[in-house]
Amino acid sequence: MAIKYQQPDEQGYYGSFGGAYVPEMLYPNVEELRTRYLGIMQEPSFQEEFRDLLKNYVGRPTPLYLAKRLSKQHNTTVYLKREDLCHTGAHKINNTIGQILLSHRLGKKRIIAETGAGQHGVATATVCALKGVECIVYMGEKDIERQAPNVARMKMLGARVIPAVSGSKTLKDATNEAIRDWINNPVDTHYIIGSVVGPHPYPDMVARFQSVISEEMRWQLKENTGNELPDYIVACVGGGSNAAGAFYHFLEEPSVRLVAVEAAGHGIGSGFSAATTQLGKPGILHGSKSLLMQTEDGQVVEPHSISAGLDYPGIGPLHAHLYESGRGMFLSATDDEALTSSFELARLEGIIPALETAHAIAALKKMKLKEGDVTIICLSGRGDKDMAAYMKVINQKEEENEQDTTVI
Repeated sequence: MAIKYQQPDEQGYYGSFGGAYVPEMLYPNVEELRTRYLGIMQEPSFQEEFRDLLKNYVGRPTPLYLAKRLSKQHNTTVYLKREDLCHTGAHKINNTIGQILLSHRLGKKRIIAETGAGQHGVATATVCALKGVECIVYMGEKDIERQAPNVARMKMLGARVIPAVSGSKTLKDATNEAIRDWINNPVDTHYIIGSVVGPHPYPDMVARFQSVISEEMRWQLKENTGNELPDYIVACVGGGSNAAGAFYHFLEEPSVRLVAVEAAGHGIGSGFSAATTQLGKPGILHGSKSLLMQTEDGQVVEPHSISAGLDYPGIGPLHAHLYESGRGMFLSATDDEALTSSFELARLEGIIPALETAHAIAALKKMKLKEGDVTIICLSGRGDKDMAAYMKVINQKEEENEQDTTVI
């Protein structure tokens, strides 16, 4: 029997990964979601409002852009799916629009969220402002420092940003705090998870909301080339929401190779990495069974990535299934490779990507692409939020140039 990838089974498993491992206090919330999310999402009134907001508020469809100079650089054909042009600057808004509409139909009055790079936090704060709903965003103290512009945006939109000060003070810890909040406020609160992680039905629900990315890719590529199936689709993966959206409508197309790019940090063997498929093993984190970076006795290993959105010790169960089954090709890029690729894209195409997205750009140098191949990269976010990191590189190079001049 052929393996199916798009939807999990009734228990929320993709192959051997997924499920719902939740405290008893949260069982009613998760069960309410599980029994009602598909029915609500399929209601004509829901679809009408969702599609209207995607078009007139988010700005969809996003362009599928032929990157001519980048293509020439790599002697192949590269298209960029411009999720960076969505309102708020990343793909995250697709999911938060869907979940705020869902939470309204469930009668929830309060929204909580976790965020790493801040893009999901901004997108959640945005839709809460749009609908006039209280918004609480949990964010690692370390990420608050390195993603200051997004913290300011969340606060301007009316959200309360609460720092997570335990552990590595990054995305994992923010998720822990959000789950604690949900346990303490189970009746009136909806938790808008930002990635394809967490207990079932979240991985499936988020993937469905993000699937608009690949839905557009198919007809856009056919308009451009006459063929709706590319040779490769490339996306960065932390939890994996932009990758799930980019892969979704190609999962059952075996001719399309799906390339997920993880954050190698300082290097896979360095002890400072977030390359989960290379370093992880099956375990349970944040409500689902997946691949997880952990010690021999099951303690979570702290991840590292220059990109806050990829700084997570696990991976969504859909992606774990893609990896285990061989359907997905999993690569990784180091911090330095991501930085180099950011400047390459900026200078070749006039597009400054988010550091997360830069990992996907870096994969072009690791793939054996032929001249006739067509590759689509999901450009998941723009680089405004990462200018502090980019400025460090620019300033360092300027200092080095000054020193070279002095020696001469």
